[in-house]
Amino acid sequence: MAGTIYVFKRVEKKYLLTADKYEQLLEAIEPYMMRDEYGEHTIGNIYYDTATYELISRSIEKPKYKEKLRLRSYGIPNKQDKVYLELKKKYKGTVFKRRISLTLEEAERYLEKGIRPQKENQILKELDYFIAFYKPSPKVYIAYDRTAYFGKEDNAIRITFDHNIRSRQYALNLGAGTQGEMILNKDQYLMEIKVTGAIPMWLTRILSRLEIYPSSFSKYGTIYKESILPVKEESLCLQAY
Repeated sequence: MAGTIYVFKRVEKKYLLTADKYEQLLEAIEPYMMRDEYGEHTIGNIYYDTATYELISRSIEKPKYKEKLRLRSYGIPNKQDKVYLELKKKYKGTVFKRRISLTLEEAERYLEKGIRPQKENQILKELDYFIAFYKPSPKVYIAYDRTAYFGKEDNAIRITFDHNIRSRQYALNLGAGTQGEMILNKDQYLMEIKVTGAIPMWLTRILSRLEIYPSSFSKYGTIYKESILPVKEESLCLQAY
């Protein structure tokens, strides 16, 4: 059965940090932020796209509106464990994320065989439309080790740090383990600041003092540009030849 519905609307900013900047920042935010109860945990994702990679190729052009579909797990799930099917949209810098929880078995039946979960809700209808329109299939698996923090006074403020970001384009199954090729150096961290409004002034001051600046880094976008797009271009050249 389809489970809990989650809807998010927020601004997300990304930053690439060295290990040294990461340690300095953790010390600086300690008075304001608290590490969440999960500690460091591994997140696995399968990104879905069209046969021609229409979604990611459009996304890296930085349009006003873009969208993507992914299936997410926390840890390595078995068939009856909960996973999250997410439809993520971004419009003029604001992120709208809508997701439902399903068992891995339900999610695979829905995405691979078109067997719809036996529950009605608005997000499922949106997913139905998205899948019927784009006919997406699994393209990339991405995993990373995440540590998350939330504001002590305002828990709507979240900061996440992703480390050991790795990917694969085979075994596109969340239950197949978290192995893959590294897409960042071991001493790099991807930080995301997630807020419902403006970034608080205390955090802006810390970022300025530590000379930490936003980055447009995209996990799926990086994999597409570095390993998928060159193969596509080579194939097109061979066809033209």
